[in-house]
Amino acid sequence: MAALELPPNTLAEGLDTVRRAPPGVLVVFGASGDLTHRKLLPALERLSRRRLLPAAFAVVGVARTEMTDDDFRDLMADAVPNAGPGWGEIIKNSAYVAGEYSHPDTFTALRDRVRQTEEALGTGANRTYYLATIPEVFGDVARALGKVGLNRPEPGGSARLVIEKPFGRDRETARQLDAALHEVFDEDQIYRIDHYLGKETVQNVLALRFANAIFEPLWSRNYIDHVQVTVAETVGVEKRGNFYETAGALRDIVQNHVMQVLSLTLMEPPGSIDAQGIRDEKVKALRSVVVPQAQDVPNIAVRAQYDSGWVEGNAVPGYRQEPGVSPQSQTETYVALKLSVDNWRWAGVPIYVRTGKRLPKRVTEVALQFKAVPHLAFPRQAALGLNPNALVMRIQPDEGVTLRFGAKVPGQAFMVRDVLMDFSYGAAFLEEPPDAYERLLLDAMVGDPTLFIRSDEVDTAWGIVQPLLDTWGKGGAPLSGYASGSWGPRQADTLIERDGRQWRTP
Repeated sequence: MAALELPPNTLAEGLDTVRRAPPGVLVVFGASGDLTHRKLLPALERLSRRRLLPAAFAVVGVARTEMTDDDFRDLMADAVPNAGPGWGEIIKNSAYVAGEYSHPDTFTALRDRVRQTEEALGTGANRTYYLATIPEVFGDVARALGKVGLNRPEPGGSARLVIEKPFGRDRETARQLDAALHEVFDEDQIYRIDHYLGKETVQNVLALRFANAIFEPLWSRNYIDHVQVTVAETVGVEKRGNFYETAGALRDIVQNHVMQVLSLTLMEPPGSIDAQGIRDEKVKALRSVVVPQAQDVPNIAVRAQYDSGWVEGNAVPGYRQEPGVSPQSQTETYVALKLSVDNWRWAGVPIYVRTGKRLPKRVTEVALQFKAVPHLAFPRQAALGLNPNALVMRIQPDEGVTLRFGAKVPGQAFMVRDVLMDFSYGAAFLEEPPDAYERLLLDAMVGDPTLFIRSDEVDTAWGIVQPLLDTWGKGGAPLSGYASGSWGPRQADTLIERDGRQWRTP
């Protein structure tokens, strides 16, 4: 097979040695909010510390909170207490615009402030707009940017719009949002961010598959019995009860994080490791997932809500006792699914998905369990401790890859049991990997859309979960309960056990 061509600005480039942001202005809407303080500003400081931001760089914050430039600069400094020397220069260059997102004066003031900053620093009109706001204003902000002419790049410059999930509440609202954004921005200007795609171990799925001849030939129905995707959290909804009541686990995790990880796992090898090649294959993989029929939903999906219990030695309340949650809430905090894929590579291989809050461990992993050997050449009693081989990609928190295989137990008797061959990012690489937001912010400013989600990918992912939303919304499936600190309801075990399989214990 010919070597893959590696164009500029792709996953193949070294983050610290090649890719640097061009001179520019990052405009952050929702600049006074939690996401900006906890994620975006620390990520920018780390990029500055790595010398991946130019001297001609500034942040212009926009929010409804009344603040002066100096107040915003103090906020930037407070977000990163032990900052490197370059952060102070970026703070000094930065500015703030206060105003309502629905008021045209806000955007007139923003346009003037951006241009003043560009003239002072010589940034060349490279503008990145980051919408760290509530989703309800995404379309309004995009239209308002268009009305003051900030949506179109000036000669020699760029204009890019970065939006956070959720991309709609269902397929219809996602399409409405898409139409609103496309009124003023072209698709190649829109960067839909899912921070899971910025994680090194998610990207490592590509390296594991397409850089190793020992794995890719096995990555199919010929050798794999089934796939399990687990996204488990020990925390509850914390102080986000009001938000979670409008979301639920299916919208919050399955439609985005799970579908992104699944598409990378199922996709065919791209012709080239670039944005178009990878995103084309991800969409093709999702289009091969069989869309559930309404009558099948009760048989392939389980929804549940956590009750009180014990997690990591602490007593915790049930979901309905959390602040902001209705005492009669029907919102699911746990989802288990069985999906199937209708293509040559994966036909007949079931995909089991589970995600939930208040589970025993915080873990995100993809496990490929291989078929059992067709014939045991030694007595079955000698292999009581032997299970089928498994390849497990650990995305968080102990990032790495584990291969389970059989080996002889030392001693006079011939006994075989499972052993693990383990790769850990922390042990193998001395260099600290970039944070997900650090990686994705740099990609957006550089103009590399590889790790961002394309319009047709969003639509296809919503299409897979829409029948579940419709059925559950009509009361077509019961809401089960599970004790906090357990691995979920008994119904989820039944879902996989009736196929003669079991959930892994991470």
